[in-house]
Amino acid sequence: MEIVTDNLNLMFGDCLERMKEIPDGSVDLILTDPPYNIKNTKAGGKSALAKSMQMMNDEIKNANIVNGFDALILDEMVRVCKNINIYLFCNKSQLPMYFDYFVTNLGCSFDLIKWVKTNAMPTYNNKYLSDTEYCFYARKKAYCNPENYSDASTLYNAPINIKDKKYFKHPTIKPLPLVEKLVRNSSRVGGVVLDPFMGSGTTGVAAINLDRNFIGVELDPTYYGISCDRILTSAP
Repeated sequence: MEIVTDNLNLMFGDCLERMKEIPDGSVDLILTDPPYNIKNTKAGGKSALAKSMQMMNDEIKNANIVNGFDALILDEMVRVCKNINIYLFCNKSQLPMYFDYFVTNLGCSFDLIKWVKTNAMPTYNNKYLSDTEYCFYARKKAYCNPENYSDASTLYNAPINIKDKKYFKHPTIKPLPLVEKLVRNSSRVGGVVLDPFMGSGTTGVAAINLDRNFIGVELDPTYYGISCDRILTSAP
């Protein structure tokens, strides 16, 4: 199953298999939000805050995005890129894997983009606030050209996008302005942007808004339908 237009290819299925259909060296930029690696989804406690946290954890667990992903997918990402130019949203426990794969083994340069949530839950007993989401950026001889101070900053300060979560029904949806910033910085008009974990379609919307071509892959039929509707609505 897929939807193909002049500037879109929206694929349904396992990205490890569907990406094999994408030719070597044909993608300018990969920007994606793979499943996180979360070992403990039990909030604990009986307070209103604990119950609210457990509700969020349950949403993530039910969406099947807490067990990481097959590392072979990274090989496919590298294969389809013209030059390694990959943004990966991730949680803290995944950072060592990305450092080893891209920096140690492939000699990539890297940056860490940080979404600092200005309204994070006040859970700081015996730990720091969970107020930051990371995006690991690996590149090797690839295009990266921020055009102003704001775009060049590795910090993005914004509240949790609760309205987007409710409207598009995805528990880890990323803010469209942040995703547009990354697409704008690391691809040119007319380039090809790939998201192998399409989710609710945010990367696709950003690509279309900025006059890029987009390839997306999504395994979950509900999210595939949501992302297709959202992206096609955005398309000119």
